Amino acid sequence: MSSRRQERRLAIDILFQADVTGKGPRAVLEGWEASGRDVPAFTRELVEGVAENLPELDREIGAHSEGWTVDRMASVDRTIMRVAAYELLVGRHTPVGAAIDEAVRSAKELSTEDSGRFVNGILGKIARASAGGPGSPVERE
Repeated sequence: MSSRRQERRLAIDILFQADVTGKGPRAVLEGWEASGRDVPAFTRELVEGVAENLPELDREIGAHSEGWTVDRMASVDRTIMRVAAYELLVGRHTPVGAAIDEAVRSAKELSTEDSGRFVNGILGKIARASAGGPGSPVERE
């Protein structure tokens, strides 16, 4: 059995492939499954959730990244933040601290040390804004 961390990392791999190839996330997911790769339910949920909410996720990421547009960000950083933003704003099955910690860990492992700080800063702002404070751009259920 795989851990949530491994399942999240697989979602990042699939979404990264979609981002760099220009294919839709669902098409890449289907390709992985057609090739015989096991795709756990949590991975599928993350990939499909990011695909369904991509414009909103990118809007939130862009709104909280001073001086950066989402399209200027490194693809791996952008992908990691999309997964975490989905978990923070839509999925809500993962505690805020865990979602951010996993994203920072992934950024440090897959990108650069600076990426870890960059991802942490943006996701922290998203988490604070989504907590329902004044001017929060995200409506909580």
